[in-house]
Amino acid sequence: MGHCNFELIPKVAFKIFPPLKYLMYTPSYHSLHHTQFRTNYSLFMPFYDYIYGTLDKSTDTLFETSLERKDESPTVVHLTHLTTPESIYHMRLGFASLASKPYAAPKWYLRLLWPVTISSMIITWIYGKTFVVERNVFKNIKLQTWAIPKYKIQYFMEWQKEAINGLIEEAILEVDGKGAKVLTLGLLNQGEELNSCGELFIRKYPKLKVKLVDGSSLAVAVVLNSIPKHTTQVALRGNFDKVAHNLALALCHKGIQVVMSRPVDYSKLKMELEATDAEHMLSLSRSYSQTVWLIGDGLSKEEQLKASKGTLLIPYSQFPPKKVHKGCSYHTTPAMLAPKHLENVDSCENWLPRRVMSAWRIAGILHGIEGWNVNECGNEMFNIDKIWQASLQHGFTTLTNQ
Repeated sequence: MGHCNFELIPKVAFKIFPPLKYLMYTPSYHSLHHTQFRTNYSLFMPFYDYIYGTLDKSTDTLFETSLERKDESPTVVHLTHLTTPESIYHMRLGFASLASKPYAAPKWYLRLLWPVTISSMIITWIYGKTFVVERNVFKNIKLQTWAIPKYKIQYFMEWQKEAINGLIEEAILEVDGKGAKVLTLGLLNQGEELNSCGELFIRKYPKLKVKLVDGSSLAVAVVLNSIPKHTTQVALRGNFDKVAHNLALALCHKGIQVVMSRPVDYSKLKMELEATDAEHMLSLSRSYSQTVWLIGDGLSKEEQLKASKGTLLIPYSQFPPKKVHKGCSYHTTPAMLAPKHLENVDSCENWLPRRVMSAWRIAGILHGIEGWNVNECGNEMFNIDKIWQASLQHGFTTLTNQ
């Protein structure tokens, strides 16, 4: 506690019980031992420094000024939420040993904590306020990750989405008030309703200074560069969202045939490709013979099992699919390895390995570094090639190159 560089003990505790200052030391108290060297020797119990005259005269002043320090103003804020009930123990505020490893199936000992888990779910259901879970420094910008104490959207009834949108709105206004330049929506942009929430807030608050970024452009770029070279045909399966839509368009324009199985989604894309040279690169087929599949949420177990042995499945969604086909290989969700000079990355980002960050989160960092003063949410899409080149320029590397 003495080296945590953060005052944990409130000032009111010493007012209520004044003798406490003789019995319990604070981080500011111990910091003076390191900076002044010949004062505040006592560990845990300042009583002895008072007796022998080795108490630093600035102890009380430093403690009070430490409590009055203003909150750090971030440049980029990544807004996210919990994914499963057990994921609360996987955060940095939970068990450090779990937070440093990719999130996996619940361990047996976490089942013993189910009474606590259920209690936390009830508390977040009734009341919850966004809080900071991680602070990082990258080059000349300050990064923060904020968590909304709500679980994955489908854990809740339809009527609760309004409450979640309310928390998102509060977070956006708070981030804007702190002077941040970029806010990434993280895991919040799930489905068409929440994917467009950023656009709705921009319309509601046209004077917002912070730019909202959903990171779809970099997610598309990562998937495009995960497809093996010389691939001529891919299957697009799963829910048809913003990333899938722009991914299919980019592939067709690159001369790679996109095979779709859902007529409604096929018709939407066909209309956009009409009268272009890429129109013939889109096809509708029930065939499962393609060796490269781009998959999103909503892909059933039965569909996966229809894939040929040796098929490569590349997710374009934020949540990884259940690996049910042992004869196929599965790529990670869109993500990149962070450079070494990205400081204070101590925990994993959900199911990704340590120091591997999702494309959606990296996109916000790139917008902050490059100073791109634009929104990327709703129907707005950033230049795919431009953001991909920026990611490589700033030291992010693809997982396929490792």
